[in-house]
Amino acid sequence: QVQVSESGGGSVQAGGSLTLSCAASRSIHCIGWFRQTPGKEREWVAALYRSGSPLYNPSVKDRFTLSWDDAKNALHLSMNSLKPEDTAVYYCAADVNWRCLLARADTYNNWGQGTQVTVSS
Repeated sequence: QVQVSESGGGSVQAGGSLTLSCAASRSIHCIGWFRQTPGKEREWVAALYRSGSPLYNPSVKDRFTLSWDDAKNALHLSMNSLKPEDTAVYYCAADVNWRCLLARADTYNNWGQGTQVTVSS
């Protein structure tokens, strides 16, 4: 298993930027970000396989950039042109299991505690 912990959430005005980071305790096979607002299901944001390119939810593509630092086992999500609808608790998820699927929350076995992102209009 792998432990992950998030950092970097906060409050920003619409059009602003934030960077979220996720530190993993060991090397991973897949890792990514999901987000959730009250009363809604957890939504996939972006994810990657350790040896692959990032994939993005269409709602964030061209605004968010995901990167993996293999030397530090750290994931970074650079969020630009933020919108009020991006407001949510953002969770980092990771797995060492080769069967994990990037956009499927139910295939990740390791989750962080979440970090709040609030975008005001």
